[in-house]
Amino acid sequence: MLGLTRAAAAACGLAVLAQAGVAQAEDWQLAKEADGIRIYLSAVEGSRYKAYRGVTTIKSDVATLRGLQEDVQGSCPWIHACAEQSLLKHQGRESWVYTRFDMPWPVTARDSILHVVTEEGADGSLTRKLEGLPQYLPEAKDHVRVDSLQGFWRFVPKGAGEVEVTYQVHTEPGGSVPSWLANSFVVDAPFNTLSGLRRLAEKR
Repeated sequence: MLGLTRAAAAACGLAVLAQAGVAQAEDWQLAKEADGIRIYLSAVEGSRYKAYRGVTTIKSDVATLRGLQEDVQGSCPWIHACAEQSLLKHQGRESWVYTRFDMPWPVTARDSILHVVTEEGADGSLTRKLEGLPQYLPEAKDHVRVDSLQGFWRFVPKGAGEVEVTYQVHTEPGGSVPSWLANSFVVDAPFNTLSGLRRLAEKR
């Protein structure tokens, strides 16, 4: 799924917090590198599902990327497998976002509620921390609610009109998911999402 962040010390503290939020994923291994996008995977203790981290550089600026992410409905087309997305609530630097994901047959569609906290770094960077809140809304009968999700987006300006973008997530999708789908999703989701975001941002 969302497309979903004042002193140097504070910025460093936020980075540590964001890293710690992804369920102790530590041993990152390169799984795919193509079209300027690198995808890394890491096993997570106690989970059947791997965490993923996608990294790329986009010819844009942080303000443009932030705007594309904060356009909740408009970001759905470039988020992998996103079928519907809506803003439930916005308060200061916090947002609550509903997303529904289409899954290939015979897997039941998933949905999730994300709490997104945005933080600005003194260096011009932006971090958007993501946390799943599965109990925020009643579950729909025709969807499986994502059990948990932790992750972040980070945008770091690199000069010369470029931004380094990192997208990292670990999720427990709920229900039963075939191993072939789980293994492909953790690569396809960050790769296609970053590719879609870059394509749109570089048109601006």
